[in-house]
Amino acid sequence: MAKAPSVRADMTFLDLEDSVAPAEKVAARARVAEAVRSLAWDDRVLCVRVNAWDTPWTYGDVIEVVGSAGPRLDEVMLPKVQSAAEVVALDLLLTQVEKNAGLEPGQIGIEAQIETARGLINVDEICAASPRLETIIFGPADFAASIEMPVLTGGVAIDEYPGDHFHYVFSRILMAGRANGLQVIDGPFLKVRELDALRTFAQRTRVLGYDGKWALTPDQAEVLNDVYSPTQEQFDRAWDILEAYRVATEEHRTGAVMFGDEMIDEASRKMALKFVARGERAGRQRSAT
Repeated sequence: MAKAPSVRADMTFLDLEDSVAPAEKVAARARVAEAVRSLAWDDRVLCVRVNAWDTPWTYGDVIEVVGSAGPRLDEVMLPKVQSAAEVVALDLLLTQVEKNAGLEPGQIGIEAQIETARGLINVDEICAASPRLETIIFGPADFAASIEMPVLTGGVAIDEYPGDHFHYVFSRILMAGRANGLQVIDGPFLKVRELDALRTFAQRTRVLGYDGKWALTPDQAEVLNDVYSPTQEQFDRAWDILEAYRVATEEHRTGAVMFGDEMIDEASRKMALKFVARGERAGRQRSAT
């Protein structure tokens, strides 16, 4: 936890679930709350992953950590979400905890992980379950176990499969998330020393339209920052498309215009705006012309 604030990431979560042995679950709560309060966090999104509702620890995680972490905590992550009711239950509990802790009701957002077959079947309802919901996340290892996929490492390529074995899952989660205005995030790549393989694997969800992917180490974070951020060339081209479309609509009063060898229109403007927003968040600046 001590080195987490120095990792160049947009979001950090402190984990009470898979990273903590059962015998340490209760003791870990105070340490996580203290880290939220006292470490030198920058303006990144700060989150705590609690245990799933099918364990005996969920309510205690929320009450003790959210109740004592103070206003710096932005979100609670709920793993292994199976139904919309589980998100609603967390929403209701958070409202009571916020009131008792002197926090603004609704202050704490929710991130939900899809890690089971049932969660995927119910993903539309899950993504629409609460106004607190901000992000939907795919958890590849637990999902592989849930559907009894014959693998021992989740979140990596399977050479024996003629294609992307999770393509349907990625697309299904993405559609549900985007239909409800959520950020959509891919889960971890577990072979932490294979950075070239990580880069290749991450391109799959980056091309589909995912906002990012979990990093397990600082080195992974550097790779993923590069993969999910527009290149300088893409950033500049997006700005050029926006300018060409502005001239066409405001000065020439046309709805479409040729930009090099392609026609651009309102849909082109929307795509370009996404690239500009992502690039600016990544620190890109428009190149001088």
